[in-house]
Amino acid sequence: MTALWTRDEVLAATGGKATGTDWKATGVSIDSRTLQKGDLFVAIKGENTDGHAYVLKAFEGGAAAAIVSDDTSAMHDVGPLVVVPDALEALNKLGRAARHRAGAKIVAVTGSVGKTGTKEALRMLLSEQGPTHASALSYNNLWGVPLSLARMPAKTKFGILEIGMNHSGEITPLSKMVEPFVTLITTVEAVHMAHFNSIEEIADAKAEIFDGIQPGGIAILNRDNPHYARLAKRAKAAGAGQIISFGEHPEADAHLEKVALKDDCSCVSASICGTPITYKLGIPGKHIVMNSLAMLACIKALDADLAIAALALAHLEAPKGRGERIRVDAPGRPFTLIDESYNANPASMRVSIETLGRIEPGVRARRIAVLGDMLELGDSSIELHRELAVPLSRADVDLVYACGPHMRALFDALPADRQGFYAETSDGLIEPLSEAIQGGDVVMVKGSNGTRMKPIVEALQALGEDDTASIRRNRGEA
Repeated sequence: MTALWTRDEVLAATGGKATGTDWKATGVSIDSRTLQKGDLFVAIKGENTDGHAYVLKAFEGGAAAAIVSDDTSAMHDVGPLVVVPDALEALNKLGRAARHRAGAKIVAVTGSVGKTGTKEALRMLLSEQGPTHASALSYNNLWGVPLSLARMPAKTKFGILEIGMNHSGEITPLSKMVEPFVTLITTVEAVHMAHFNSIEEIADAKAEIFDGIQPGGIAILNRDNPHYARLAKRAKAAGAGQIISFGEHPEADAHLEKVALKDDCSCVSASICGTPITYKLGIPGKHIVMNSLAMLACIKALDADLAIAALALAHLEAPKGRGERIRVDAPGRPFTLIDESYNANPASMRVSIETLGRIEPGVRARRIAVLGDMLELGDSSIELHRELAVPLSRADVDLVYACGPHMRALFDALPADRQGFYAETSDGLIEPLSEAIQGGDVVMVKGSNGTRMKPIVEALQALGEDDTASIRRNRGEA
């Protein structure tokens, strides 16, 4: 396997001091549990754990070397080290070095909703057009962004970096590290309101992504969002040379003309910066349609092939925990499970409920929504949870299973015939839900990551015998 980093390159980037023998690394890791043989392990000190406690385990797992700030004789005995004053800052320096050595065109993606799905879709679309590198999972914070950069091969043509935040000031240093040519904000919504006084403050925090934009770079913005003008002004002030807008707005550069929304896909006609195009989306939902306009605008901004990208959208699949459909062959009662367990906020909750409403359950079967608390919503939390009763009614959801103190407000606002079961924690829903599911039901599980909705998904999958498989909608499988 080709070396990603040599010892001398790491020393030049970090200014560290080497101990032990020479080495080459094929990857970079900060987690000994997922480390691959040949990785360079970076021992970061976090709020809850200290990576230095896992250096020995990393070498046992095949690490090529380790970057440490607290070296011990035991570490010296088991493998080569790069000793630095601060391991996280060394990772930052490694990320910057990777950014500068690669001639890649970099896209930075942020937004209140749809960051990871859009990033993963761009990874797929661009991979067909050249060597492409993207952030893994949702690695979008102060350690995830430099780690993603540090993993970028020198010969990368396209890079897609996701950048997230829940406080103001978090995106600016990350954007400056990434130095994007294209910046994309999917949308601005009322999320993380516990840390902001207004949605305008959220828009300003998202606009920090322009702080690192290359001179003359391109900003891609949602023309339908009420904060479009505010974001466009910030982009121009930061040095963006072009703004490409997307949406249904008649003045949008990437403009939606027609759409047929189906329960398993969408068929779209659009104009992308003056080019008419028709395509199929392998993932259902109006929100995916809108994000696909942003994706194709990004393809245009990168001078990549628009036609090839549009064709590839038919093969789009939902990332795990973000709308993945799973067929569970439970004995005598097979049902469809929609895994939205990764996270939730009012905007994503509404679109997920809307998408559930488009899916037809089996004969005499039900649509069931299993909902956990949406976190970090501040003083408006109870009201925002209670308001979900309206989209649930519009989507003709038959039963709601809810957990968490804030979801109690929604559960109590529902008609009695739609109240499935309420529990304080997600664990309390597993048994009553498992017993209630009937053949042909469609069950969606969604909540903020902190509400631990994933165990519900795993428990429902376990109801199947040995043939639980993802539904490949775009391939026409049953």
